[in-house]
This record gives sequence, structure tokens and C-alpha cells, in this order.
Amino acid sequence: MITLEYFEPADFNQLIEWSGDEEFLLQWSGPQFKYPLTTDQLIDYIDAANDKDTSSKFIYKAVEQNTNQLVGHVSLGNIDRSNRSGRIGKVLINQEHRGKGYGKQIINHVLRIGFEEFNLHRISLGVFDFNTSAIQCYEGVGFVKEGLLRDSRRYKETYWNLIEMSILEDEWRRINTI
Repeated sequence: MITLEYFEPADFNQLIEWSGDEEFLLQWSGPQFKYPLTTDQLIDYIDAANDKDTSSKFIYKAVEQNTNQLVGHVSLGNIDRSNRSGRIGKVLINQEHRGKGYGKQIINHVLRIGFEEFNLHRISLGVFDFNTSAIQCYEGVGFVKEGLLRDSRRYKETYWNLIEMSILEDEWRRINTI
């Protein structure tokens, strides 16, 4: 079982260690971070985050309750309070903890925060079409595929397709009241 806690400077080294090579960093973070991931980039990343009244982004670490060990990372950003929408991003499960159901738990926690604490109506995300385990996880918690952005990201001489997905508050509530 995991909990989400705010990501803070004490967690930087762990995330830098998990960030992998240039290709993995691009898959995980999009264009926000440049390889290699540095403390300075993470300082900029958390700037203006995690203030319930003013922030448009909330950045979390996933902590395993029994061991108090960091197992993952996620953000809920692009919070648009007037349109009641947000976007999940930077979902990362530490490699040694993959396949244990933490991804689904992290996404469910973020959805609960978005829909219950921030009163959002719509939460979206993007996932590369080759990341089949992530797609299965997102569909498993109720996300719906909305479209495909063809050749949306370039890595060296290869282009990657991005699947856009979302879940609406009534869909989430229906799933979570059964």
C-alpha cells in the first residue's frame, strides 16, 4: 500500500538516480527535463508547486507505507480551476518496484486528489503508444483513449506517437462507488 506525499528537495537524489538514460528521461518527463537530470532542473520543477490555494501543479512522491521506501513519482499539473481540469504527468515507478501494482495505486490516489480535493471535472494524460503496461494501467482505472498524436515526439531519428487519454469525474465516481 502506498501513500502520496509532496515531493521535496530531500527526494531529488532518488529521482535523479531513477531518471535513467536520455531516452528514458524523455519518455518519462517529456521536454521539461534535459539529460542528465540535475538538482537545478528539479529546483525549477518544484517552484510554485504544492500550494493548495495558488499552485497549478502538485508534485508527489509515492511512499510504501510498510517500509517507508520511495517507490514512485507523479505530478498533477495544468490545473485549470475555472474549467475544472488537470493533467497527470511524470508517472514513474522505480524499476525494482514495477509489477507490484504501485502504478495503479498511484494513479488512483492522484485521481482521488484531483476529483475530491480539487473538485476537478476532467483529468487527462499522455502516454506513448509503445508503453503498453502504462496504457493497461490507465485503462484499468477508467481512462478512455481520446486520440493519437502521430509522431509527436522525436528522439534522435525516431518519432514516437502519443495517445491522449482522459477520465471524467462522473466516470471515476461510478467506478469508485461500486
